[in-house]
Amino acid sequence: MTAENKLTFNRAFPIIALTFVDVLGLTVLLPILHLYATAYSATPAQIGLTAAAFPLAQLIGVPVMGALSDRFGRKPLLLISQISTCISFLLLASATSLEMVVFSRLVDGLFGANFATAQAAITDLTDEENRTRGLGLIGAAFGFGFLIGPAISLFALEFSDGNMAMPALIAAAYSFVSILITLFGFKETLPPGHRGSVGNSLRGIFGALGRTLNRPAMRPLVTLMFAQQFVFYAFESLLGLFLLSKLGLLGQGSALMFIYVGLLLIWTQARLIGRMRARLGDARLAQAALGLLAVGLLLVALTPDSPHPFYVQRIVENAMLDYAPSAAESIVGAINVPLPLDSQRGFGGLLWLLVALVPLTVGAGLIRPALNSLMVKRSPAAETGAVLGVSASFVSLANACAPVLAALVMQAAGVSVPFLVGGLLLTLLSLLSLVAIRGDQPAKVAS
Repeated sequence: MTAENKLTFNRAFPIIALTFVDVLGLTVLLPILHLYATAYSATPAQIGLTAAAFPLAQLIGVPVMGALSDRFGRKPLLLISQISTCISFLLLASATSLEMVVFSRLVDGLFGANFATAQAAITDLTDEENRTRGLGLIGAAFGFGFLIGPAISLFALEFSDGNMAMPALIAAAYSFVSILITLFGFKETLPPGHRGSVGNSLRGIFGALGRTLNRPAMRPLVTLMFAQQFVFYAFESLLGLFLLSKLGLLGQGSALMFIYVGLLLIWTQARLIGRMRARLGDARLAQAALGLLAVGLLLVALTPDSPHPFYVQRIVENAMLDYAPSAAESIVGAINVPLPLDSQRGFGGLLWLLVALVPLTVGAGLIRPALNSLMVKRSPAAETGAVLGVSASFVSLANACAPVLAALVMQAAGVSVPFLVGGLLLTLLSLLSLVAIRGDQPAKVAS
């Protein structure tokens, strides 16, 4: 490993810090976006558009910003994306109509490709030996932001008498901090001599998508990226309803479960991924991660109907009357969630789920860094940002589709069926991956 490619704290910290701050700004808004829509008496279709505006805009914005970063460097594109994100939060805070809410999300989705560009910057600082670990650190910062952001939003609403503009203003403040970190703490990672020409024209930018999909070695990786994100985001978006139906957990209990998942993700991406990659290599690591995801989802689907010991069905039924619907529920209509009976109380369901979430969350923490590292290996160095942008776009597409389709399955077939179907799908994909992404030799274990 050369000195230029040694992953040190001083070199990685600005990228990790700006990723954390930027994700924090985004996740502050996640718990309240549907409230913006309902505040303006939106129809279910309009609420669906509000929820989908950001990931759909990213389908265009992320590849463009990633390709431009290959041409003009990481720092200017990071600054542009973070400034636009800050502006989008200010637009949201000042929104007086649903159209302004949707517009603010479109602005952030089109120009706020911060995460993909940060991933590209990490790949500039690493080589094949430590790239997966570097991407894992970015993932840990992302997970930590997801852990803290919603809590900040809830506190902001509590202490501002429900003023929905306050979380958006807090998000704008965090975004401004990330601008300062980039401006003064981030050093350009892509020297002019290493920059490609993929961003010279719109044809060249969008050609990155075609070139990526036309490479036989890349197509299975992109397919796996989309499929695993679709299944895992469906799990995330429906976990609250699942916890209510199986364990009788309301908001506070669900929040604790999400914190548990977040802590497992952080531990996986900050501590575990480097050691596993050194022993297995990226291809076998991705295969193992898919297997863990499949086992975890199947175990989750088999969670018994056993509410926690303090559960009282009548109290939960009354509390549910005060809850606002989720975005997925608003799109597909009310989802009939059966509640467990008081006679089924115990620790069995809770303990089962806590165990089942371990392989599921560890697999989720390993899969994206491993797949992204494989994509970088199998593409020209001058197109790193564009390739990671394509990867992020397929993640955005999965995020836009998964909640609605999974909610429809839950509504039609029951609360466990989406997880059962997802587990079976991932089992098939993990078997196919043994053929589709083989060929990378395990990395040498560092002495």
